Amino acid sequence: MAVAAERAYYRFLVLFFNCLLTFGSYFCFDIPSVLQDQFQGNITCQNGTSTNHSGGCVEGLGMSPEEYNLLFAIYAWTDALLGIAAGFLIDKLGNLFGLFLFSLLTVLGSALFALGSHFKGTPYLLPLMLTGRLLLGSGNGSLIIVQNRVTAFWFKGKELALAFGLTLSFSRLGSVFNFFFTQQFESHYGILWTLWGGTILCVLSFLGAITVSILDKVGMKQLGLDGAMQEESKKVRMQDVRHLPLRYWLLVFTITFFYNSVYPFVADASKFIQDKYEGYDQKIAAYIAGAVYDIALVLLVAAGMLIDFVGMRGVLAFLCAILTLPVFALLAFTFVPPLVSTLWLGVTYSFFAASVWSSIPLVVPQATLGMAMGFTNFVHMLGIGLCNLGVGKILGTKSSEAKIPLWRWQKVMILMLANTIACIATSVALNMVDKKQGGTLNKLTKRADAKDESDCIPILNMKNGKYQG
Repeated sequence: MAVAAERAYYRFLVLFFNCLLTFGSYFCFDIPSVLQDQFQGNITCQNGTSTNHSGGCVEGLGMSPEEYNLLFAIYAWTDALLGIAAGFLIDKLGNLFGLFLFSLLTVLGSALFALGSHFKGTPYLLPLMLTGRLLLGSGNGSLIIVQNRVTAFWFKGKELALAFGLTLSFSRLGSVFNFFFTQQFESHYGILWTLWGGTILCVLSFLGAITVSILDKVGMKQLGLDGAMQEESKKVRMQDVRHLPLRYWLLVFTITFFYNSVYPFVADASKFIQDKYEGYDQKIAAYIAGAVYDIALVLLVAAGMLIDFVGMRGVLAFLCAILTLPVFALLAFTFVPPLVSTLWLGVTYSFFAASVWSSIPLVVPQATLGMAMGFTNFVHMLGIGLCNLGVGKILGTKSSEAKIPLWRWQKVMILMLANTIACIATSVALNMVDKKQGGTLNKLTKRADAKDESDCIPILNMKNGKYQG
């Protein structure tokens, strides 16, 4: 009789709890995007009901646009700097270590971020909140690495893009919940309780991390692969990054330039919509900005299934970059309703994410996947942080409540356009190199010859310091 870990239900049970790992941290990451008016609002305001759009006073924490964008930059930079070390440690010490440590850091980071809001009007507010974002970034970015490592182990060779689509979709579910409910919750209970609510969600994700670590450990033991994995992990060295192929690095920069145009835009989209377009209050603007993730929630799973069926990962990445160009052109130079652009961006983001993240396990061996994901995280989060800082510099004003001039917003959209053009260039190079090396990224990965579920468990591919297979 086959062991439980060889059956499909066990793989999908692992996937279910794996999907829950980043729900809370993604919710916390996007809270400032919804409450930008409150973060930048006046600390002495007596009328906390009016919106920035109406020109009235908004009660809040008193941050400037530059300080607000620094919340996202510090998250991205910490995520980037710790990603390499985290990936290497996960490869060396295993998933159990990574799941426990990094999920705990997201809880501590979200708690410190919430605690900082209690010091409104004092010099301690910004340092405490930045430290909280630092811990949240170090935990969440590293947690994504181990999450992807678990997914790639249990689904490499079958339903890989579907599995990655599901994990991305559940992560985005946290963002969607944030954009739909955070503003309403804050209006009833205030910003303090809203931030502590995010911490509670991170605690629930921490419990999911404990569960998936147990399932992963038990499953590998049943398959008899735990010892082999430990032996391969001992061979992993930081110098192995030199063996990562050119296709991998082109994937990294393709991901970086695309995400440089998505994350910084969503972070400031709510205020952009209120400043440029007439008739949008904070609540509606948050819904429209969140439409990017609403679409992703719906399409990521379908996109993963399609990619498993047709392959064409490299081609899809190129097409998504091409189709994203009109989004920022419309936002920069026209007054077409912003919902058109955010829905459009949601579609291209969904297919792009499902294609590129499931491509990385196809070009690097399982034994060094954590390190590869770490370097990917380092480069693309470093880029996002720099873009957030650039946006803050472009928008920076002395008044935290002032309506930002449209020419400044136009410069921001041109910055997003430039990143998208760079993504097109790297994706073209990626497809050219991939074609010369056998076209792996554009081939099917679903194995038609698998006779049972155990056939879909991946074999370790590193031997004597060289990559096999």
